[in-house]
Amino acid sequence: MDRRRTLQALASLALPCALSALAQARPIRFVVPYPPGGPLDIVARALAERVKDSLGVVVVENRPGAGGNLGAELVAKSAPDGLTVLMGAVATHAINPWLYAKLPYDPIRDFTPITLVARVPNVLVMNTETAARLGITSTAGLVAYAKTHPGTLNYGSGGNGSAGHLAGEMFKAQAGVFMVHIPYAGANPAQLALISGQVDLSFDNLAGASANIKAGKLKALAVTTARRSTALPEVPTIAESGGSLAGFDIDTWFGLFGPAGLPAEVTQRLNRAFVAALSTPEMKARLASLLADPSPTTPEQFAAFVKAELRKYERAVKASGARVE
Repeated sequence: MDRRRTLQALASLALPCALSALAQARPIRFVVPYPPGGPLDIVARALAERVKDSLGVVVVENRPGAGGNLGAELVAKSAPDGLTVLMGAVATHAINPWLYAKLPYDPIRDFTPITLVARVPNVLVMNTETAARLGITSTAGLVAYAKTHPGTLNYGSGGNGSAGHLAGEMFKAQAGVFMVHIPYAGANPAQLALISGQVDLSFDNLAGASANIKAGKLKALAVTTARRSTALPEVPTIAESGGSLAGFDIDTWFGLFGPAGLPAEVTQRLNRAFVAALSTPEMKARLASLLADPSPTTPEQFAAFVKAELRKYERAVKASGARVE
């Protein structure tokens, strides 16, 4: 019996080393659950290049579909050997679990968090001409107008259950105002509708809205994060308007996950490699070009963050009434 226990103990110690050696010998699949060319894909490919010296060859594999669920499911059902990782996001791990009637994975039980990669602020923007016509120059001014003109303002988004839709519902709930939601078939049509004046305002991704803000087509009232963005430091946060909005904090984030059961040594090895990559000038420059803030964490910090985001979006999705069958 003692000999058997000794052999089991030795085997458990040897497993992480064997997996580490295997990861060096075989390529790592870096699954991006969205089409090529998007922000997550761009960052994943840049990271794959930066970690090749420490992890070996990392191959980015795009598996889009079902709002990111197909790629996430692929990783959730992969062997926990360190050879398959996911670029998960706020959608796959915080929004979709409440949005989809049937999800092919559990966002907590089926994954091993490795590190948060980056966070991208959203920004509350108005059509510039509309803002001038209504005399709205700040978040407080927007709230005051919405309260005295209930239901006359509308906001556009990339669709029911999108990040922009949920940000709008959270804003309405905390500010105590009513605005009509107009969903579009994607972020680009929603932004075109805003620029043309078909809708009054939106809660857009900062990277997508920045060019039109700088061109004067959109007026930035506030960023949705707890801290101001380094890309637009002159734009206040929604929380700075005070009152019921003092704790407002929402953004778009993405990070690395492995399948559940990933050995601790392998998790730490992946964490060290990707955190080091995020600290390089090249990765900082790449993320800055996307107006994203590098946000490396420990696996434990990332796990706690994901759980908190899941709780936050449960309230937002239920308040929105959005549902995908």
